[in-house]
Parts: sequence; C-alpha cells; structure tokens
Amino acid sequence: MATLVGKKAPIFKAKAVVNGCEIVNDFSLEQFIGKKYVIFFFYPLDFTFVCPTEILAFQEKLDAFEKLNTAVIGCSVDSDQSHWAWLQTEQNKGGIKGVKYPLVADLSKTISMAYGVLGGEYVYNDEGDVEYEGIPVAYRGLFLIDKTGVVRHELVNDLPLGRNVDEAIRMVEALQCFEEVGEVCPANWKKGEKTMAATHDGVAEYLGNK
Repeated sequence: MATLVGKKAPIFKAKAVVNGCEIVNDFSLEQFIGKKYVIFFFYPLDFTFVCPTEILAFQEKLDAFEKLNTAVIGCSVDSDQSHWAWLQTEQNKGGIKGVKYPLVADLSKTISMAYGVLGGEYVYNDEGDVEYEGIPVAYRGLFLIDKTGVVRHELVNDLPLGRNVDEAIRMVEALQCFEEVGEVCPANWKKGEKTMAATHDGVAEYLGNK
C-alpha cells in the first residue's frame, strides 16, 4: 500500500446518511476544501461488535472535533440503507442511534480501494472470470485531511484493533499548531506543550509552503 500522506485525498461522490437520518446521493469531501479539516475513517461493517464502539466514541468527541473546525466522516462497504437502519437502532440493541456525523456508503468498494484500505482485490481466475480474493471489507483506516485537501496523517489498523479517538484529536491539534507557529511537535506532544524549531534542515519551511 502506497501512502497518501502529502498527496491530495482521493475525491468521490457517493450516497451517505447525514444527521442520523437523511440520505444524500452525492456526498463529497470537496465541500470541505478551504473550509474545514477532515477526519475520514473507514470501518469494516455495520451491525458488528468493535465498529459501534469506535463510531460512538467519535460521536462522544464530536464537540471536540467541531471546536477544531474538523468534520468527522465514517465510511464502510455497506449500503446507505444499511447505514440508515443501523442509525435507527437503539444502542442497547447493538445500534448507533444518536450518531450525527455522515456515514458514507461504499458498496462498490471503490472508495476503499482508492484510499488503499480494502482487504483484498478483484482478480481473474484461471477460467478468465472475475472473483474477489481476500476480505471484501475495509480495514480500520483513518485519514487526516487539511483544508487544502491534502492528506497529512494516516493510520490503518487490522480488523480486530480498535482506534484511539483521542489520538485523532491530538493529531489535528498537532497539525494546527504547526500551521500556526511553524514549529514541529515532538513525540507524545500534547496541546499547550512546547514545540521544536526545525529550521536546521528546512523541514518547517518546506512543510509551511505546502
């Protein structure tokens, strides 16, 4: 898998469920360019076990992301109807009712492929027929996209490994800190802590001109 860091985030138009109940047909990340940062994350499937813990965890921290001018968007290979049904299901029954940020439907798996997180691929067998080889769902990928549409951070976990939402917030804060003061953030940096000058090798100047 080639990294997307430093490159323009793949653009798409797809069906999505927004505000927990409304299906839109042409959802796109382009609407955020020049306006917001984006945390775009993939999860394997609706109506599973680990996935709702992550989706609900992002919802619980949604105010923190909004204060950072950051949109949170989820995506899986399920249909928009599946997303909608899951969003209408009570949490005590395995649902994610109450989630307000968009969930994108990637039924064709083309978005997952474009972001390099699909757990398999379409291949031709010996008879010349197309078949799927691997696991036809997305790994737990997460991408931080800046306001110019460039990917600045990516993380991909295997299916059993849930993510840390606080770390996603920390990465947004680190990027914004760098953009504001022109200094880089060392290991385990947290908002309010000291940053580091990086002028000796031109790193800060180079990144600042991206």
